[in-house]
Amino acid sequence: QVQLVESGGGLVQTGGSLRLSCAASGRTFSRYAMAWFRQAPGKEREFVAGINFGGWSTRYADSVKGRFTISRDNAKATVYLQMNNLKPEDTAVYYCAASNSYMVVETATMFSSWGQGTQVTVSS
Repeated sequence: QVQLVESGGGLVQTGGSLRLSCAASGRTFSRYAMAWFRQAPGKEREFVAGINFGGWSTRYADSVKGRFTISRDNAKATVYLQMNNLKPEDTAVYYCAASNSYMVVETATMFSSWGQGTQVTVSS
């Protein structure tokens, strides 16, 4: 397993941007597929974006396509989520997660390591 620490959350107005980062410990980061999930109050945790171990394959939830971009820097053991044109419905706690799968996965049960989460609040 890897330890994951998210950062970059905050309060932003509608239409604004934020960049989340997730730093991983350990030397095997490049073996893991990574993803971002989010959980809004009273709602279930949902998949936002995923990336394969090498970074050339990505997948997005329909609600964020064209606005969010996931990327990774294996040399820095970090995965990023660039969020543009933010909407109030994007307000949630955002979690990064690591999966032993090499390929992109979306199912939360496929992820063995989770960060503590970072709050993103989008005001209208």
